[in-house]
Amino acid sequence: MTRIAVLDYGIGNLRSAQKAFEKVGAEAELTRDPERVLSADGVVLPGVGNFGNCAKALLETGVGELSRQVVSLGIPFLGICVGMQLLFESSEESPEVSGLGILSGHVKLIPGIVKLPQMQWNSIKIEKISPLLKGLDDKWFYFVHSYALEEGSTDDVITGVCEYGGRVVAAVQKDSVFATQFHPEKSSEAGRILLSNFLTYCEGSK
Repeated sequence: MTRIAVLDYGIGNLRSAQKAFEKVGAEAELTRDPERVLSADGVVLPGVGNFGNCAKALLETGVGELSRQVVSLGIPFLGICVGMQLLFESSEESPEVSGLGILSGHVKLIPGIVKLPQMQWNSIKIEKISPLLKGLDDKWFYFVHSYALEEGSTDDVITGVCEYGGRVVAAVQKDSVFATQFHPEKSSEAGRILLSNFLTYCEGSK
């Protein structure tokens, strides 16, 4: 059975991600123990709420540095929602704190005259082939966010987008690092397919 470590840094409903992976057949545990995390087949960083609060919690718990170790070892890594935003260098939401800087780029308020947050189901369009998004072009996922990755110098990592008053980055990948702005654990069958795709990638990386 594929073992997934869901990083426990004390913010948000972390157990929802754990339970979602269990439903698709993984052995998932909520942990920040370095030995357990670094021996996992895949690692997940969920996130909800304020970027600054989450970034501070990553620093205080040591989960931020642990995340960098996971990525440096090539262990498959999945960031979800604010967990995706934390992978980048900074966010306009909390300019006083830094992100993990695992990926280059900055997070900005969604531009245009749109209701914020985007709190709805929305379909994604695949921009670049990614094992995480296999079979999911034009599928619907659940979004809850006001900030998103700024396009520009980061275009090489963008794998999926949605439309919300313009293009909004919905998914990224660089090597074994994946992330989604939407919540696969709240996205019904499409979400289950995505989580299963991640498990398949983890199994192939053993």
